[in-house]
Amino acid sequence: MKNFNFKSAVPVWITGEEKEMNVSLCLSAKAGRRARLDITGHALYQVFVNGKLSAEGPARAGHGFYRVDELDLSPLCTKDENDVTVIVAGYNVNSFYLIDEPSFVCAELYDNGKIAAYTGGDGFTYQRYADRVRKTQRYSFQRPFTEAYSLPAERQTVTVSETENKNFIERGIPYPDYEKAAFINVISKGTFEKKEKDEYFNDRAISNISDKLKGFKAEELDVFISREVEKLDCTLTPCGEKADKLTLGKNSCAILDLSAELTGFISFDIETSGGRLYICFDEILREGDVDFTRLGTCSALIYDLKPGKYSLVSFEPYSMRYLKFYSDADCAAITDAALIKFEFSEKDIRKKPDLGDGALSRVYDAAVSTFRQNTVDVYMDCPSRERAGWLCDSYFTSRTEYALTGKSEVERNFLENFLMPEKFRVIPAGMLPMCYPSDHYDGTYIPNWAMWYVVELEEYLGRSGDRELVNNAKKRVYELLGFFRGFENKDGLLEKLQSWVFIEWSKSNELTQDINYPTNMLYCKFKKAIANLYGDKALSSEADKLAEKIRNQSYTGEWFCDNAVYVDGEARLSGECTESCQYYAFFTGVAKKELYPKLWDTLVHDFGPERKKNNKHPKIYFANAFIGNYLRLELLFREGLYDELLQNVRGYFDYMAQKTGTLWENDGDYASCNHGFASHVAVWLLEIYGKDDVK
Repeated sequence: MKNFNFKSAVPVWITGEEKEMNVSLCLSAKAGRRARLDITGHALYQVFVNGKLSAEGPARAGHGFYRVDELDLSPLCTKDENDVTVIVAGYNVNSFYLIDEPSFVCAELYDNGKIAAYTGGDGFTYQRYADRVRKTQRYSFQRPFTEAYSLPAERQTVTVSETENKNFIERGIPYPDYEKAAFINVISKGTFEKKEKDEYFNDRAISNISDKLKGFKAEELDVFISREVEKLDCTLTPCGEKADKLTLGKNSCAILDLSAELTGFISFDIETSGGRLYICFDEILREGDVDFTRLGTCSALIYDLKPGKYSLVSFEPYSMRYLKFYSDADCAAITDAALIKFEFSEKDIRKKPDLGDGALSRVYDAAVSTFRQNTVDVYMDCPSRERAGWLCDSYFTSRTEYALTGKSEVERNFLENFLMPEKFRVIPAGMLPMCYPSDHYDGTYIPNWAMWYVVELEEYLGRSGDRELVNNAKKRVYELLGFFRGFENKDGLLEKLQSWVFIEWSKSNELTQDINYPTNMLYCKFKKAIANLYGDKALSSEADKLAEKIRNQSYTGEWFCDNAVYVDGEARLSGECTESCQYYAFFTGVAKKELYPKLWDTLVHDFGPERKKNNKHPKIYFANAFIGNYLRLELLFREGLYDELLQNVRGYFDYMAQKTGTLWENDGDYASCNHGFASHVAVWLLEIYGKDDVK
């Protein structure tokens, strides 16, 4: 970490409100043609210059630290005097996406090298951002609040006070480009009427609000967005219009298409006679319509607009291919509907290799797009329902970053974040959060995912040579090992692990007790990684003995069994075997093809994307995309079985690329259709086709 020192600015917030939920503050100042803004805050901010979005930040950090953006505003400063506006949202709730810490903003605006405004001093004016309705529901169990607006709003000047001191550090990673992607077509139009429903979406983010999941309860909401949008009963007709100009009459609606899934800020201009504008969106269509709750989210916004013209930009980034407008105004003319992309900059991505194959080319493009949308400040599982920095996912995405850029800058930030706090809230001492930066007040953690941190750390050292970070992680790594020691049985195997034991999204997750062998296979690799990182020969020997125990206990003579359960005090194999368990065995080195040639041959030739059709080995439960299928492909790659690998890539992923232009969490579209780990397909394709094709 490199410290950042503001010259004059101090952190401030609206007096007495730094711990209030979903409070927004607006800062404004003037600047000339050569302007720079140094800024950080919590939870999020947007920076506008002359009404145009310049940046969203800050890059996330672990508890107690805040990364500073150093923003060159000059490209948007087209006048002698330019309006600089900062909107800051202080959420003060726990989530998978952001830590739960008091709100603040700290900023210095430079004009031609001299400070023109700074928080805690002169130059900025402060107003309550009354445009945004405060009491709305959470977007999801994993993310903070939805967005509802009432415009125009009267913004009242507020008094700000200096907050507690903060630890400021440099951003350390590139900035997004904020390019606009226009919606291409209007695929359907129609009318709607408002009807009460027999039942409404009542996700845990609505029904479980408490001190463990902070937010506003349903009866407190000023605008109940999901409830309002669910009442809109539509009749749609296919349409082939361009989306550059859209006119909506009274109680009419339209669905727009980007042509592929993207992530960013919803942006459009509207001239309205006055009324309510509803927006909802999703990655796919269900029966020709947008299902805005499909992901367990409230993927919707509401604008109450008085007559007039508006240029609107959402505060939060969202993921979608399809967006639906509803208007109850007599007339609403919408132009320049677009998504301002919030993703890893294209200029840092290497040149695409010549793949010579339409399907592989589509999959490669989808992998790169998936990487870019899930890699802004940390590696995210998905840019939609969670935007969370998950371990295990990061193991795969970190490889993609290096393959596409030749660097590991985002990975350093990601790994470094886990080392920042002295301890983590709620979870047991020694354990790491399953995703971070985040706060999980229900105490849930995934013990397996903590092991992936160390497995990734070993590879990170090989990629980066960053011994400093690895040495800084040593104490935390051995504390984690100490946590697991408490679950070792007499054979050295982990048993009866607590909380959420996760193998992959398949039958494997139902076979996690009492002794789970995929977990212990990973434990073996985890110990080997520590031994290699820190020269721990004794731990390396332990890992070898553990692998032998797993082979002796789990292998049935034909397959590796997933688990053993205690019956009358004795551990007995359950007899249940999954495809993913076999892949774990070979991936972790517990099994080798020389030791199990028949099993290896069966996995190579009888398994893969066609097995669900031919149903070979019906007693072996299928793997899923996350992560079984990826372990399979990695094994094929390691053995140089490129023809088989490419055939599998086409079978597993081309239908995803064709449908959304991204790669998915599962092998069906029932969950996220844009998952960061899935971008790893680009790694294999680059290794096979593009080693020398560097931009």
